[in-house]
Amino acid sequence: MTNTNTSLILASSSPRRRELLQNLGTPFEVLTSDVDETTAPELSPEDVVKELSLRKAAAVADRLTEGIVLGSDTIVVLNGQILGKPMDESDAFRMLSMLQGQEHTVYSGVALIDVATKRSEVSFSHTQVKIRPLSKEEINSYIATREPMDKAGSYAIQGIGATIVEGIKGDYFTVVGLPLCLTANMLSRFGIVIL
Repeated sequence: MTNTNTSLILASSSPRRRELLQNLGTPFEVLTSDVDETTAPELSPEDVVKELSLRKAAAVADRLTEGIVLGSDTIVVLNGQILGKPMDESDAFRMLSMLQGQEHTVYSGVALIDVATKRSEVSFSHTQVKIRPLSKEEINSYIATREPMDKAGSYAIQGIGATIVEGIKGDYFTVVGLPLCLTANMLSRFGIVIL
């Protein structure tokens, strides 16, 4: 009983977010939101993902006259340090060396904006992830697959990176990049009912 009268717009170029949103079975279109992703250094991880999610949604909402815009952002945090996407292979090696054998937290923010009414809602989800101990050879082999190169924290839990994840506590989809339970609950408050 999905409401198809309200159009949903995903403000993201991420193929993973597109795939996850398709799983919910509600129609949507994609409009990318090339925004500046720098944030104030004093912000907490949850505030960083909330601010960036809202910034992405707002950038797309400004170009439209109607619809519900969904923005999302994901970061990896180890011992209070945010690990973004790697700049190059040596940066990916540095991050994976830090993460191996450790537990870290992945935060994903979700923002919705109703373009017509300007109403917005922002929330976030976080999940603990444990990466198994890795040798330098394993890290280099993983980097050679190119999978880490456009991922926060330099790994993808839904790809070959699954082989380095020892366990998680929390929502798997938060780690992939779009917490589906949270997103569905938020969408229902904007008239887009999934179930």
